[in-house]
Amino acid sequence: MKIKKGDQVVVITGENASSTPHLVTQVLKGGQKMVVQGVNQVYKHVKRGHPKSPSGGRLQMEMPIQSSNVMYYCESCSKPARLGLRYTEEGSKERFCKKCGTACGTISPPREKYATSK
Repeated sequence: MKIKKGDQVVVITGENASSTPHLVTQVLKGGQKMVVQGVNQVYKHVKRGHPKSPSGGRLQMEMPIQSSNVMYYCESCSKPARLGLRYTEEGSKERFCKKCGTACGTISPPREKYATSK
């Protein structure tokens, strides 16, 4: 999966679909599910003596959503977009926005095998 923790995403389907970007707080199961801040909130009822809520009651928490229900939000073009992968001139792999072509961060360190400038 090309979406990482700390990315801005837009929920495109489901109950929480909107055009406003949200922050990815956690990526689970090899990128198939992710926890998005403020999306898919549920209540968990806990007994007294729970470490997070010693008096008991209802805890509000976010549950994971499927990664196919979100799209990466590109800050440079201010739209949801797909991400692609490409090699830079020094041979490192980076993510890029397929709409505007701007780089979104490197994924792997430089490798001589993929370097174009020698």
